[in-house]
Order: sequence, then C-alpha cells, then structure tokens
Amino acid sequence: MKAATGIGIALACAMIFGGATMEGTQLGVLFSIPSFMIVFGGTVGATMAAVGMETTKAMPGLMKRVMSAEPPDLAGRAGELVGFAEQARRDGLLSLEGKVGEIDDQFCRKGLQLVVDGTEPGALRDVLESEIDAMAARHHVGADAYEKAGGFAPTIGIMGAVLGLMHALGFLNDPAMLGEAIAAAFVATLLGVGIANVVLLPVGARLKALSADEVVLRELTLEGLLAIQAGENPRIVEVRLDALIPPSQRDAAKRGGTGGKGAPTSIDDAPSRRAA
Repeated sequence: MKAATGIGIALACAMIFGGATMEGTQLGVLFSIPSFMIVFGGTVGATMAAVGMETTKAMPGLMKRVMSAEPPDLAGRAGELVGFAEQARRDGLLSLEGKVGEIDDQFCRKGLQLVVDGTEPGALRDVLESEIDAMAARHHVGADAYEKAGGFAPTIGIMGAVLGLMHALGFLNDPAMLGEAIAAAFVATLLGVGIANVVLLPVGARLKALSADEVVLRELTLEGLLAIQAGENPRIVEVRLDALIPPSQRDAAKRGGTGGKGAPTSIDDAPSRRAA
C-alpha cells in the first residue's frame, strides 16, 4: 500500500496524543515556540553540517516520495520480459528494436537497447550492475541523512530541556512558577524524541526498503535481459524470473503485466555524496 508510511505516522501521532489526552495532559503546552526553534532548527542545522546543503535540500522531496511510493511491479516486469523473449525467439533480437522506445523505465530501456545492439553478455552485465550499484549508493545518501537527523533530534531535545531547567532555577522562590517552568523545559525533549522516532527514523527505514525493492526490480530485469540475449526458451526465462518474485505475485506474471508502462516512481533523484 503506497500510503502506508503516511498512515503509520498519522496512527502513531493519534495514539500518542490520544493517550496523553486521556491521562489529562493539556496538549496546548506542547506548542512552545522556543522548543520548536531549538529542536527543529537545531536538527536541521546539525543535519546540514553532517550531510551537506544539497542532501538537506533534497530531504523534503524524499519524504514526499516515500509518502506516495508504490511497491515495484515485479510480476509486470517479468511478464514484459517473457513477452520480449517470445518475440526474440520468434523474430530475432533485432525485432525488439521497435519495443525500446515504448519502455518508460530508463534502466530496462537502456538494457534492451544494449541487447539489440549486440553487446557482449559480460559487458552487458558489467554496465547494468554498475548502474544498480550506483543507484543503491545514491539512495543510501538520502536514507543516511534521515537516520542522522533521527540521531541528532533527541540529543538536541535534551539540550533544550537543560536550557529550560536552567531558566526554571530562577523560580526557586516561587513554587507555582517553578513547576510550570520545569514542565515547559521537558517539551523540547518530548519533541526531539517524538520527531526522531515517529517521523525521521521511520522515513529513513522506508527509504532503505524502497531502495532494496528497486534493486530487486533491476536485478530481475538484468537476469531477464541476459536470458533474452542468450536466446533461452521463454518458458525457461519465466521460470528463472519466478525465483525473484514472491509466490503471491507469480500468477500476475503469467498473465502478463505492465512492467514498462506501470513502473513505480523511482527514488533515484537523491543527490550523490559528491554533490553533498
């Protein structure tokens, strides 16, 4: 389900705030401008110092992508590749040249073009595996930025609490004000821990999962293209690709799919470390 991340974050917030309200907590005390400035500003600044300006600027876009990302259509891609294998076996590899322009996925389109051009199998594998490795490295940058931010936020929240407690010590002669000041001091800690564990770390984990899914999709594509290039029987190609598809999705592959047209939105826009 593509909205799972957003639903999960919303559910976590609803349960946390709902439970706090049931215990009698006044949620209005959480809206502390100084605490927000310390936690949000401090976390953004520390993250920028750690990963660089370009990666920090890309983080909102990555979060948006995570909230709307669909799982990869492995069955659709397998069905498409089996169809290519059938056409190549029937009409020859050169007959696939007309199919290249119909493929939306850049990786699959590039690989099929290399097959049509007669690229050696070893060279084809090297080129496409290099693409997969480079993509995974780029994706790691975005996930790592969220994980770093998730590590900074609680610590900065503690710093905010310490600053608040230092301010609260000025009310030792006024018990009523002292209690209120101490309560306000811990808002920063709550914000830091909450943001880290409800938003930042889950988004980082989801980015890693999406990257792993896209790697599997590309590895399936690579194996299919190599099998097509070798002129293998389409049924053998189908069996070979089935090994990379969860059993629940294999029936869809046998019916044919939309691997090229319906490919999931890529997260391959994360900047490289060199850009950072």
